[in-house]
Amino acid sequence: MTESSPAAPSRVAASHGAGPAGTLPPAAASQRVRAAAITNVGCKVNQAEMDAVERLLRTRGVEIAPDGAGADIHLVNTCTVTAIADDKSRKAVRRARRASPAATVIVTGCSVQVGRASFAALDPAARLIANEDKDGLLAEIERLLGTQPLPGDGPPGPPQPLDGALPTLAGVEMEGIADGRARIDRTRAYIKVQDGCSFFCTYCIIPRARGAERSLAPGTVLADVRRALAAGHREIVLTGINIGTYDGGRSERGPRGARVRAALTLAGLVRRILAETPVDRIRLSSIEPQHLDDDLLAAWTGEGAGRCLPHVHLPLQSGDDGVLRRMGRRYATVDYVRVVERVRAAIPGVAIHADVIAGFPGEDDAAFARSLAFLRGLDPAGLHVFRYSARPGTPAARMAGQVPHAIRKERAAQLLDQAAAARRRYAARAVGHRRTVLFEEPADAREPGAGWVGHAEDYVIVRTAGPALSSLSGQVAIVQIDRIDSADPERAVGRIERLVRGVAAGPSLPVVPSPA
Repeated sequence: MTESSPAAPSRVAASHGAGPAGTLPPAAASQRVRAAAITNVGCKVNQAEMDAVERLLRTRGVEIAPDGAGADIHLVNTCTVTAIADDKSRKAVRRARRASPAATVIVTGCSVQVGRASFAALDPAARLIANEDKDGLLAEIERLLGTQPLPGDGPPGPPQPLDGALPTLAGVEMEGIADGRARIDRTRAYIKVQDGCSFFCTYCIIPRARGAERSLAPGTVLADVRRALAAGHREIVLTGINIGTYDGGRSERGPRGARVRAALTLAGLVRRILAETPVDRIRLSSIEPQHLDDDLLAAWTGEGAGRCLPHVHLPLQSGDDGVLRRMGRRYATVDYVRVVERVRAAIPGVAIHADVIAGFPGEDDAAFARSLAFLRGLDPAGLHVFRYSARPGTPAARMAGQVPHAIRKERAAQLLDQAAAARRRYAARAVGHRRTVLFEEPADAREPGAGWVGHAEDYVIVRTAGPALSSLSGQVAIVQIDRIDSADPERAVGRIERLVRGVAAGPSLPVVPSPA
């Protein structure tokens, strides 16, 4: 959905106490909503979308109930990336109903899109909104609130699409459930710039759940960035389902739907953000390796030097070429290595994180050994590890050579050990150097003298050696790294040398121009 597209009307099923087109009966609409809860399952895109709801609720004077108790509305945003995510989504709905027995429970997201019947059976009173109807979610919540726009909101207009969300929810990891632990994060904002995917990797249900690629117009993205900065955010993370396909909201397609011309590329969007906003720090949430081209690197290390951070997340999924082919990935290991080499040549010291799946069909012992060896040679700064989970309706679910669950679990454990070792190695390399750290929260809320923690520009977690200030939340500081934390070998410890008040002077890691 682009900026110029009209918001789709909500088509919530009328079987859950709703009137025509998903509207509520007058009595329900007039009921006072004092508190609401949000449970988020899944990716950063889900996270970004749900902030539109949280922002709307807060501006309408609705309190956010951290644990769901006493909530009049409880919204659950679901994920279907794996069978485990589906299970967590269903558990989240059950927990929401237990926490808020009298609440209007709204269930939306990818798991509802592909498995609506299971949620209707799970909680017949819940209101189900699939992804294809999500653009009308804010209007649906306005009806539930029964509120009028507050003074200063301006004349009524069309409902704001979720694509225009200002992302501020933090604390939600991949496949993780917030469970009320999510909080407003005044340090880092997730800005959704793109949705959908047409790659159809053989294991992935997301193209069915999210639809084809579509991008936000740059004006919408810039407005969201400016709102984030006005709210006090010091760092933005550009996020999407397949962010490298960003096209500015309009593209020309050739044979087989291939894009031949875009209104604006991702590199162009980054340049506009840099030129038109005073943002301190920019990251990308994740980008397919084939999309990290020379133009994006040139923007990152040229105009973006000092503001675009030396941290890149490149999904890999397997270090074995045979497995990559069965996955339907669009590169081989040699191609992935070339991309990594180009990134490291452009940004010395860059932190490269990767995703990897354990136990994909046909992954025998030899293939897994090759994948482990490839990852050791790659020397990443971190790994996100997934156990393969068969998704009904995907080609991989029908493949021969399904790996037994016990073996998948064992291989995932080996990969998690390797991931922890990678984070420890990378954190140790910071010792003796300066890092630019965005501080987020106290290291231990129970110990006022424990210092503060935050992420360096290369995503290493850094703790201050002591309580230098009463509050460092949202502050950016130059930190001299002295040692590794004895309580957490993946975390560095350092001394604050100075705070960075305006646009950051730049990361301490050296940056050189991208090769031609």
